[in-house]
Amino acid sequence: MLGDETYRQWTDVFNPGSYYEGSWDKGSEIRFIGSDDTGASGGMLGTIVENRPNEFVSIEYSGMIIEGVPDTTSDAAKTVVGTHENYSFSEEDGVTTVTVEMDSDDEYAAMFEESWPVALDKLKELSETFTNAHA
Repeated sequence: MLGDETYRQWTDVFNPGSYYEGSWDKGSEIRFIGSDDTGASGGMLGTIVENRPNEFVSIEYSGMIIEGVPDTTSDAAKTVVGTHENYSFSEEDGVTTVTVEMDSDDEYAAMFEESWPVALDKLKELSETFTNAHA
């Protein structure tokens, strides 16, 4: 899920060609980058607040990336400052469930409600392919 190659595949649903720069280690800065409506480099700037492998990952956003430049002070950036995206993992009878919780500005809620199920289906497909290839 968090490896570079697979991350690019399942997050393509949100922004084709998106990727991350940085580390998933606790305390690390991470940048989620894709293209904005004009084709310029844009995305989100965050910090990994918690990373307990195979259990929980929490990201706190501190701003946006606009035309390749981190922005933590504009009105647009302030809509994400302090918001979180959390991933919880649980396993039962060999089946792992991923639960996603996130704060979101109301203007993005409909997009996320539509995109998250598709992204999670893609993640499930990738996980099953990996599992079957290593069985």
